[in-house]
Amino acid sequence: MDRRTFLKAGAGVAAIGASGGVSAPALSQGANARTLRFVPQANLANFDPIWGTQYVVRNAAVLVWDTLYGFDENLEPQRQMIEGEEVSQDGKTWTFKLRDGLKFHDGEPVRSRDVVASLTRWMPRDPMGQLLRTLNEELVAVDDRTFRWQLKAPFTKMKMALGKNATPMAFIMPERIARTDPFTQINEYIGSGPFRFVREEWVPGAKAVFAKFDGYAPRSEPASWLAGGKRALVDRVEWVVMPDPATASAALQNGEIDWWENPITDLVPVLRRNRNIMVDIADPLGNIGSFRMNHLHPPFNNVKVRQAVMTALSQEDYMRALVGDDAALWKTLGGFFTPNTPLYTEEGGEMMKAANLERGKQLLRESGYNNEPVICVVAQDQPITKAFGDVTADLLKRLGMNVDFVATDWGTVGQRRAMKNPPGQGGWSMFHTWHAGADATNPMIYNAVRANGDGAWFGWPNIPGIEAEVPNWLAATNLEQERAAIGRLNRAAVENVVYCPTGFFLGYQAWRRNVSGIVKGPIPFPWGVSKS
Repeated sequence: MDRRTFLKAGAGVAAIGASGGVSAPALSQGANARTLRFVPQANLANFDPIWGTQYVVRNAAVLVWDTLYGFDENLEPQRQMIEGEEVSQDGKTWTFKLRDGLKFHDGEPVRSRDVVASLTRWMPRDPMGQLLRTLNEELVAVDDRTFRWQLKAPFTKMKMALGKNATPMAFIMPERIARTDPFTQINEYIGSGPFRFVREEWVPGAKAVFAKFDGYAPRSEPASWLAGGKRALVDRVEWVVMPDPATASAALQNGEIDWWENPITDLVPVLRRNRNIMVDIADPLGNIGSFRMNHLHPPFNNVKVRQAVMTALSQEDYMRALVGDDAALWKTLGGFFTPNTPLYTEEGGEMMKAANLERGKQLLRESGYNNEPVICVVAQDQPITKAFGDVTADLLKRLGMNVDFVATDWGTVGQRRAMKNPPGQGGWSMFHTWHAGADATNPMIYNAVRANGDGAWFGWPNIPGIEAEVPNWLAATNLEQERAAIGRLNRAAVENVVYCPTGFFLGYQAWRRNVSGIVKGPIPFPWGVSKS
């Protein structure tokens, strides 16, 4: 019996049977309607949204921490914690005023000095923050509700930087927490968002709980992604970790959970046969799969080895392993940006679509590869990475590489990929992840395509040809100029293999029919969601 048949059969039997391994909570009908039980994409193993970039951490963080601006469904930044801003005539000085009534979960008001400390911690960890750091003249609190940012040069994309949903987001924390070194994880989780983190109920690997924060004052505008009024319509959001898809499917059908973030494609037909379940595409902007390599150490510090992998890699193999044969759910890529968005290009992308194993073997021989172990760190509790990892293990062996396959969990991948140690000393050679389409629309929010060495994302590529085009894109005065810069950037990213895209794919989300207010987007937004 193959994997897909096994999963479908298991999910169907479990749904007919009892609990599927999850005990139904002993809640009254009223309490049940006020508690939203949600199955996230993976375990919340750590909870510092600045230290790392895992989406599961970002998705939990938006409940707890707020941002100065927030992207709406049109990918436009709107005021969130900010009441208003003024920009000097020369574009170098931004003066911001916070909304009145903002409170942290410990009862303290949100003050400008909290913002200054939070942005100071965020800047070294984020590509847009790093640029702002180079432009920074002075970032100071003027009074409790006003802060001023003096720059050395104009920066027209300030609101984008402070409001983007790409990780790491510019979350605002209390000053005492934000003073933590940006490369050290925080251990206190106090924000000013619509939900507070119930730390005493946190069981990593099993459950995380968020309770409605009665002191939160939502904006008056309608909610739109991370913008507008974030109104909590339930008292509790319980994240229930279920790494086994068949168990999650059964629990959703039995009413033990309300919302499943990412049901695997194989189980969607089973869910759709249940009249109490709704299934839909989670985000029309989709996702870009990623084969991420370590540019610091052998073998992937050698560009010819990276080219060998990109040439031999079949995106179709990865996509079929993940989402099956429905061609409406995936496509191959000749570029790094989100398809059907203004900056998507396939300039120079021939190698990405070659899928030529013999040519890949030839490039590997030419590279001087000396049978160094390729330490593949692959999360097994995340369906996306598990499916990709199985394809990669086979690909690299057929290519002629020495594969050391480390099967682990997503939390461990998040910890290990931040290490720069040599692969044989606790480091890594490659890992799999994915990038939300909403985060891959331009080079300023797309950290995976940047290549500024130590300041780059995990893997730390140093590719001057990529970085040279970022200021050219920023300086462009029309879309034609922007596209020209991105075309050259795409070519440099392909030739130097900043990473290997494994294809573009759409994913599903599923929920009980008695749950309303769920919207499409790159984050499972909990505000506006209610149960009847």
